[in-house]
Amino acid sequence: MNSHDMTCRCRNVFRLAVFTAALVTAGIVLATPPAVVADQGFPTTPPAPGPAPKLTVPTPSMQILANGLRVISVRRAGLPLVTAQLVLRSGGEMDPPQLAGLADLTANLLSKGAGGKTAPQIAAAAETLGGSLNAAAGWDESAVGITVTTPKLPQALSLLAEVVRQPDFAADELKRAQAQAVDDLHLMLSRPTALASLAASRGVFGDGAYGHSRSGTPASIARITRTDVQHLHDWLYRPDNAILVLTGDITPAQAQQLAQSSFGDWQKPATPLPVRPAGMSASPMPTILLIDQHGAGQAGVVAAHAAPPRNDADYYVGTVANAVLGGSYSARLNEEIRIKRGLSYGASSRLQSLGDAGMWLAAAQTKNPSAPQVVELMLGEFKRLGTTKVDAQELAARKATLIGSYGRSLETTAGLAEQVGELAVYGVKLDQIGKYIAQVQAVTPKQIEGYAHRHLDANGSKVVVVGDAAQFGDAIRKAHPQAVLLRSTALDLDSPTLQPVAATVR
Repeated sequence: MNSHDMTCRCRNVFRLAVFTAALVTAGIVLATPPAVVADQGFPTTPPAPGPAPKLTVPTPSMQILANGLRVISVRRAGLPLVTAQLVLRSGGEMDPPQLAGLADLTANLLSKGAGGKTAPQIAAAAETLGGSLNAAAGWDESAVGITVTTPKLPQALSLLAEVVRQPDFAADELKRAQAQAVDDLHLMLSRPTALASLAASRGVFGDGAYGHSRSGTPASIARITRTDVQHLHDWLYRPDNAILVLTGDITPAQAQQLAQSSFGDWQKPATPLPVRPAGMSASPMPTILLIDQHGAGQAGVVAAHAAPPRNDADYYVGTVANAVLGGSYSARLNEEIRIKRGLSYGASSRLQSLGDAGMWLAAAQTKNPSAPQVVELMLGEFKRLGTTKVDAQELAARKATLIGSYGRSLETTAGLAEQVGELAVYGVKLDQIGKYIAQVQAVTPKQIEGYAHRHLDANGSKVVVVGDAAQFGDAIRKAHPQAVLLRSTALDLDSPTLQPVAATVR
């Protein structure tokens, strides 16, 4: 070997060493031959989950002002921070017919002008306090919140009260919010899995209050007027329908005093609170619905079932059952669909427990020709969860994931406020905030099997596949002759059937 070759070889070795070091620094580990791994004593199986951490959360304190406002506080001393969140016990379920998205739009407009302040002025006022206002509506609740240092809390509550009680709903801000909402909806509905999820919700909840799109549809958003927004605000934003949650460096006595100062003069209307509509009704949707999104590069596959409401006695059993089915990367759906077969970048499920109803929904995006296989895998995993026992190792791993995630959700005052607010909205005892770990740990394989058997009955499933139906329609209809095919361009998203009146079904 001449000197030139030697020099080149040394340079290559040096470059390889530098490249390898860079990968290691970036957290990328190069594959190592099995023999070397064995020599280094690397484990061949993941370690068993460690013991559950001890969770210490003070029991929330609740007081009620004369106007009906509930004040809930949780003291977390040691750090001079407080999150203040004003929660309305009403959300998208209160949208009037043909005005889907009204509650969401109303909440978003709160910080866009109030009490004579413009949107930039409100944002600047929040920033001066070291925080930012966040407002949004969900199912069963609408909320506005801010996190500030303890000395700034009185001013923060004053700003919070202003945007909640004195919103301007300026015409130009409404127009801007509508345009943004419509743009977001067009983008969302172009995604096969998002459209399939919306259709599956209709399949489960029918014409019930939870059946429509909480974010609205392009048509419904365009119909909303300033009068509609103002009326919903007058109807729902009232002290006897509100909860003020304060978490962090604050005592119950301080919470009551500050709440009284900012919200004590908020008048309760003489009229009674509006009646909540039923969340679920019989659905005319077919069991298997195929939506042809011609030219779509992939297909979205969603399977959904009705589930119990949030205050169900078996809520924690359902939570663990969902963790086993599809609540994490290592759960069954992702294991079968992605890890074993490579049919999707991710398959998951979620359990949505609401006021008087709920939904269990699984979703995956896959290649169009793979959609029939993914449908059968999903339905097979639903059935397996209700007919076979979950083994101890799998159950321990899923419980560890739930417990770790819950612990992280309580690390911040904002996360703590969100968890407490949810308990209050659904009428769950507030001391449950500190009992989550024990409740999850107590769930048994037999309970999971029974829960899944009751709530994942194949006859009650609604399956929706959205994509280029030319590539999967025939195969799915061969296995499920009852499947109905619709065109995405002909959908009426405000209809319980997703079809315009007098539409023909192919």
